[in-house]
Amino acid sequence: MPSTRTTSALSSAETAFALLTCEPAPLAFDARPVPGLPNRTMPLNELRELLIGVPHYVETTDALWRQLANHAREWGPAWVVGAVGVALPGLTHMATRIGSAYPRHADDIDSELLAGFLHALKHAPLEPPRLWLRFCWSAWRAGAAVIKAEPTEELPADLATGSRSPALPYGHPELILGRAAAAGIITAEQAELIAGTRFGDTLIEQLATETGVPAPTLRMRRRRAERRVARAVLAGDLTTTCRAMTLGVVR
Repeated sequence: MPSTRTTSALSSAETAFALLTCEPAPLAFDARPVPGLPNRTMPLNELRELLIGVPHYVETTDALWRQLANHAREWGPAWVVGAVGVALPGLTHMATRIGSAYPRHADDIDSELLAGFLHALKHAPLEPPRLWLRFCWSAWRAGAAVIKAEPTEELPADLATGSRSPALPYGHPELILGRAAAAGIITAEQAELIAGTRFGDTLIEQLATETGVPAPTLRMRRRRAERRVARAVLAGDLTTTCRAMTLGVVR
């Protein structure tokens, strides 16, 4: 049976981006004000290729996404499509991770994840640091909300009703953080702190330099937030992939 993802929201955005960046007049980005990027203008598809798989300093990504967001807010729909196109590799990766266990929800996840990203692109404050990460978290939470209300497995008809041990639920650790933030158990900033330093490539010391908050303070905040998430998981308020992992956080 052919996949329906060829007509998903993210696939449609990719098609629109390709049209926007084709010759003879591709939409171009002025990279000269962005530290760490080439001192010239470049087509947006070239900018995207430059960013894929290459780590950049937070000053570079902040300046880049602040400029893209301002263009999207002030210069019309073409720049909205352009900004989304630059983000598409990351958005597609997130959609795949969220929906890998729920293929029938793939199109809905794509649509909601894109909507969450667009809302942040158009409305999120642009001055605080780690702009790209905050855009990503907005997208992730929106996409994860699609499967948050996934109905539980029904008991087979030939089994007596009553208590039983639940089946191990699905969920990547970052998905758990998104659910915890959406439920108000931790803040979005605390979720970003845990995700960036536990699952990403951000060092506590680097974050301390960027924010002006001492590294020991950040570690204490992370620990407290992790404990709240762990208690929520053990209480059955959230799903997780590995109970043992959660018990390790509580110790």
